[in-house]
Amino acid sequence: MSAPARRALRPFFAIPAASPGRPHWARRLVVGVLLVAALIVGGTAFRVWQEARVDDRRPVDVVVVLGAAQYDGSPSPIFASRLRHAQALYEQGVAASIVTVGGRRAGDGFTEADAGRRYLVGRGVPGRAVTSVGEGSDTLGSLRAVAKVAGATGWHSALLVSDPWHSLRARTMARDAGLPSWTSPTRSGPVVQTRETQARYIVRETGALLFYRLTHASVETEGSGLG
Repeated sequence: MSAPARRALRPFFAIPAASPGRPHWARRLVVGVLLVAALIVGGTAFRVWQEARVDDRRPVDVVVVLGAAQYDGSPSPIFASRLRHAQALYEQGVAASIVTVGGRRAGDGFTEADAGRRYLVGRGVPGRAVTSVGEGSDTLGSLRAVAKVAGATGWHSALLVSDPWHSLRARTMARDAGLPSWTSPTRSGPVVQTRETQARYIVRETGALLFYRLTHASVETEGSGLG
């Protein structure tokens, strides 16, 4: 059969094969999307790690202690390490007031904020210097509640105390809520004890921060202590 005859028998809808050495445009698109996604995730993880290393303490109106689990009014080890760090900042004169935050989970007799305030007062911090804001089931809800109280009270700046890997997301949320904030992370407690623990929290915070930036909503991380 001649070449013209073979060409005539080809279906009119046949799709020609991609030329050797020239990837199909869809393949290029997929590779490009994956590369951009990897850069975004990697860059965010680096920023989480980088911010975790910074203690940006400075004179502010108030030190805000982000809540974590509490058990019948007693802070968990993660929460207690944050509270001790906030007390040290208060005693150094960084701020004249401390705010404890965090709501109540189902079945709890205390809010995280109340448990934190009780702990600080029990350690000698004057009661008049500690304000509890017992609202919010996560970091975003708590910081929005603090921002409202700050607007009514006249606080214009805050130093956020949490765990290192939580710093970037917490500061981003606070500033988005209208409260100019910096971070002074704790360097003690279960979250910073091992490299495996640190890596796990960096991965978790990277995902949570990306989700927040896309949706301006919070990821539920009950049990993590990071809210």
